[in-house]
Amino acid sequence: MSFISFKNHFLIAMPGLADPNFHQAVAYICEHHENGAIGIVINHPIDLTAKALFTHLKLDVSDALDDKAPLFYGGPVQKERGFVLHSSEKNWENTMSVASDICLTGSKDILADIADNNGPEHAIIALGYAGWGAGELEAEIGANHWLTVLADKQIMFETPYAEQWTSAAGKLGIDVNLIANHSGHELQ
Repeated sequence: MSFISFKNHFLIAMPGLADPNFHQAVAYICEHHENGAIGIVINHPIDLTAKALFTHLKLDVSDALDDKAPLFYGGPVQKERGFVLHSSEKNWENTMSVASDICLTGSKDILADIADNNGPEHAIIALGYAGWGAGELEAEIGANHWLTVLADKQIMFETPYAEQWTSAAGKLGIDVNLIANHSGHELQ
């Protein structure tokens, strides 16, 4: 059986996924190969704004910056580390191209540019990431924990985060609100 990569795809949590880290999550897969996968959850905001982070990092903050722009919980791995999913107009110090129009950067220089209102057109700032070892993601997909669909830049950057779970599933023609939280295998 040949390997299928889900890089540049959304993982859409099934309603019955019990892990609280991924309840109704949409994760964007940034890397996926035989040795594992890395993704960023794009729709779970945390109780901290980007402006508060920039102030904490002692960055110059533009008056034009949105005071309410949230930070996101990217996943349970390295929650103290920041990652920026962004459109690809420019590369920063530690930028990795994920798709032709989407990049991932993990260096402070992009945060300084965003704080100065000189960052990419679209950006999601997340703390932490989701990681899977060899075969783990494939096993979770096989166990029906996740739906997969090719990523959509509009859903990622322009759809309100509270609507991303249903919008991403909608690309498959599925209303996730109508899916049961359990399988039909009940013992009598």
